[in-house]
Amino acid sequence: MQKLLGLARRCIEDYRMIEPGDRIAVGLSGGKDSLLTLLALTRLREFLPESYELAAVTLDLGVPGMDFSPLADYCASLGVPFTLKQTHIYSVIFEERKESNPCSMCAKMRRGALVRIAGELGCNKLALGHHYDDAVETFLMSLLYEGRLACFQPVTFLSRSGMTQIRPLLYVREDKLARMAEALTLPVVKNACPADGHTKRQEVKELIDRLSGDYPNLKDYVFGAMQRLPLPHWEKARQSPESEP
Repeated sequence: MQKLLGLARRCIEDYRMIEPGDRIAVGLSGGKDSLLTLLALTRLREFLPESYELAAVTLDLGVPGMDFSPLADYCASLGVPFTLKQTHIYSVIFEERKESNPCSMCAKMRRGALVRIAGELGCNKLALGHHYDDAVETFLMSLLYEGRLACFQPVTFLSRSGMTQIRPLLYVREDKLARMAEALTLPVVKNACPADGHTKRQEVKELIDRLSGDYPNLKDYVFGAMQRLPLPHWEKARQSPESEP
């Protein structure tokens, strides 16, 4: 746990993600990444000099078979207020529009709903659970499928809503998150989306795994390149000693 907290703290400080008085909504999907984002931000309140408040927000997309009740208990154990909101995102994408490539639209609709609800709760920041591997995969997806050098940003200010999105786990690798979630027996909610495991992201994830057999430092080089280019808003606000995530 200390390794996770150290990496999250370094990322937060490198990109100045948190300021005194922030009220941060954590998008809690029920996956390991969002659960550990909430846990890290809860524990870091003991160590970071900035005081801030937390709230957890879960969207019920309407996917059949999803049970979010364990998340309410998890948030109660952390002393974090929990909000569950019903949406029709699943029916819009899969039943009304019958999207052949649903992930992009789903992500936009979920993000829009989270921003709106976070604002209603009086939050000025929204924390998302994207990690190190997500960033590398997103960069390569943009390159391979769109011909662009692009990725989501560590900190994104949304001028329309006044909300700022932050990604505190960007320095943490997915395999470490998986091991930690298992060790802590976190209440991971299984993703019942019919598109899960059949996406462009999954294709790129498998490609990276194959290439990493010949180029073991591939992820390090891609992630480092994003910071050194730098991609827009990927240049660190604070220069910290480098260490492997």
